[in-house]
Amino acid sequence: MACTSYAATNDKAAKELRSAATIDDIDTINKLLTEEKIDADSANRFGKTALMMAIENGNLESVVLLLSNGADINARTVAGCTPLTFAAENEQTEITAMLLERGAHMHDRTRAGWDALMIASNYGLAPMVEQLLFKGADSKAADKKGRSALHLAALKGHTDIVSILAKSGCKLGARDNSGATALILAAGKSHPETVKKLLELGTNPDEIDHEGTTALMEATYSGSEDVVRMLLESGADPQLEDSEGFSATDIAQREGHKKLLELLKN
Repeated sequence: MACTSYAATNDKAAKELRSAATIDDIDTINKLLTEEKIDADSANRFGKTALMMAIENGNLESVVLLLSNGADINARTVAGCTPLTFAAENEQTEITAMLLERGAHMHDRTRAGWDALMIASNYGLAPMVEQLLFKGADSKAADKKGRSALHLAALKGHTDIVSILAKSGCKLGARDNSGATALILAAGKSHPETVKKLLELGTNPDEIDHEGTTALMEATYSGSEDVVRMLLESGADPQLEDSEGFSATDIAQREGHKKLLELLKN
């Protein structure tokens, strides 16, 4: 009974520690760590520690205190998230710098295969992307779907991130596991500004994925007139056929996109 009672008390104190970290309650954190000897890395059922909670709320003082009391700077949640990925996702640039200086692993991945750079790129956090690249993040790294930070930025239409990543030396024509490039993904999601930027950077408008699908086909299917027009003006071939023998013109006709059909035929 005594052991059960202690465990319940300890669990309650651990929850209190995580709550204190969330609101930057330094006095409570200090008391729990130094007087009650609560494990700084006690986590909730998702594997989230007090350090992670302090980071996502931007509580720098709590972060410093927790690290000074032994919190694991490279701890992982059930989903594989780390303190650094939490900092990246929440655009905590000052905390990110401190974590890296103290030994946070730049290239650690979540279970989905995302590192901090991919997360920042996916969410369109330009200052964070620049900071991570400056600190040595690998812009060519890919997740379990074969997608790099560039693919993720293009998919979401984060044109500024695409520009930053291009300057870092990433391969514009890199393909994911399906053979899709950043241009194909951006076209399929109807992101005209991103498509424009990729074309300006010299991307081949007629790149194909493993099924023979082009950016023009994707844009036609999604009904994006701006993107279709832009690709045609950049020399995209409307007569190319995918693995099933369909061209962009065929797709426009099948989907009932009359205006696009006129554009493609002319």
